[in-house]
Amino acid sequence: MSAVLAPRPTVVLNQTGETADALLASAALPVELAADPVAPPWTRAGEVDVLFTGPRNGWRDAPAQAPAGWPGRLQWVHLASAGIDFFPPWLLDVPLVTCSRGVAAVPIAEYVLAAVLTHEKHWDTLQVDGARRWRDTFQRVDRQPTGSLRGRALGIAGYGAIGREVARLGQAFGMQVTVLRRGGVPVDGVPSAASIEELLAASDHLVLALPITPETQHLVNAATLAHARPGLHLVNVARGALVDQQALLHALDEGHLSGATLDVTDPEPLPEGHRLYRHPRVRLTPHVSWAVQDAGEATARKFVANLSRFLAGELLEDVVDRARGY
Repeated sequence: MSAVLAPRPTVVLNQTGETADALLASAALPVELAADPVAPPWTRAGEVDVLFTGPRNGWRDAPAQAPAGWPGRLQWVHLASAGIDFFPPWLLDVPLVTCSRGVAAVPIAEYVLAAVLTHEKHWDTLQVDGARRWRDTFQRVDRQPTGSLRGRALGIAGYGAIGREVARLGQAFGMQVTVLRRGGVPVDGVPSAASIEELLAASDHLVLALPITPETQHLVNAATLAHARPGLHLVNVARGALVDQQALLHALDEGHLSGATLDVTDPEPLPEGHRLYRHPRVRLTPHVSWAVQDAGEATARKFVANLSRFLAGELLEDVVDRARGY
């Protein structure tokens, strides 16, 4: 009688750290964790079935062309980011790729509202350090009161998880929300703009929450900015390449835009001395709008939940659409 071979366990390589390891252990899933999580991920394709990886795990040094034998025995890759532009195109040769879409929607939307409130309220100009400064600041604000969010027009380009959360918070403040989304039809009772030009013209504050694709590269440029409502405040929490930065600087210099809050630039970081660092109408942060204390745990939980579905032969959430590029 021939021996019956036990099924080979699913081998998982987690490169994102101890949080995911602990969640995997507590879930008691029938998997085997691969060792050496710091090796270049593409070198492990012949040894593992599932890869949980992120932009920080060596992908900046990935070869331009797919390595020989790629994707090996890999059946599924889950990305610890929402976007896939950090990774080489050949990553999508893996049969199944999912991402962490929506994990950071709440902190990013909170960042947006903080940016919009700061722009309207001028928090950074109101702090006083003495009685004279107190009187001067009071008199200035008495002459020129700060703005309010109620009744302001909030445009949102991109209506995924981030865009929807921004819309929800904006509506809670009484803002008039319009979105630009694929398909262009109203959803959730929120009106849609037909084009970026229409959205620019209709907005006091415009939030960019789109993925970067060949179609959205430099979506905000000199031609489209010409349609912007005078005094527009631009907030970019998506990708720097959505914006032609020279065109943005020109619009800010001319006073056509009242300000820009940029959590992303192209490249990152900008070279030393770049004008966006010191422009008086720009608030620039180092791609941290996603950051919240439990971000790593939330991302790991999404992966473990998807791994349970994978092992059960169920459909996974947040599958990357190769044709759309996100």
